[in-house]
Amino acid sequence: MLRKIPLALVGLTIGSILTVVGFVAYAQGNSTLNLAGFFYGIPLLLGGLALKAAELKPIPFSVETPKEIITLREAQATDTQNQLRKDVTRYRYGQEAHLDDALERLGLSPTDEERPILTTIKEIDIDGKYTLVLQFKTPLINQKIWEEKLDKITKFFGPGISAQILNFNDNVIDLALISTPQSSPVEVA
Repeated sequence: MLRKIPLALVGLTIGSILTVVGFVAYAQGNSTLNLAGFFYGIPLLLGGLALKAAELKPIPFSVETPKEIITLREAQATDTQNQLRKDVTRYRYGQEAHLDDALERLGLSPTDEERPILTTIKEIDIDGKYTLVLQFKTPLINQKIWEEKLDKITKFFGPGISAQILNFNDNVIDLALISTPQSSPVEVA
């Protein structure tokens, strides 16, 4: 719940209220409230404005996740899949795009203009395995380049994950990060 509330909005709201209280207290000659309103309100208001300028909105789910998939996620999702899902579905500050560092390290973002843009995510079941699907708009990086990077993507997001392209049309790619549950070794008695 708290991940869905933008920090910029909190700063702007509290900063505005304290600043207004400071102005009203000044007009009424109440120096204590006046100082508190100005010393806390204006910096919070400016901080909220700065955060708003550097805000990166959460990525939406393209479809609501069914309960069966949530159960599968709880049983099979890797730490990386969980962290990735949580990171892209919350407000971020100081980044230009979601997963910009990861895409750069994978060689899929040679320049800011060529960087694929994450548009939606969804959680599905592929052959009984939990799968996190990342949908990117990628007008300047073609399918062949994505296919060449699949092994690198698998290693980057692994262990316990296999990367696969589900769909590529109209410069939109559905990249699946499939959990590969490790079978426990058989003990010989």
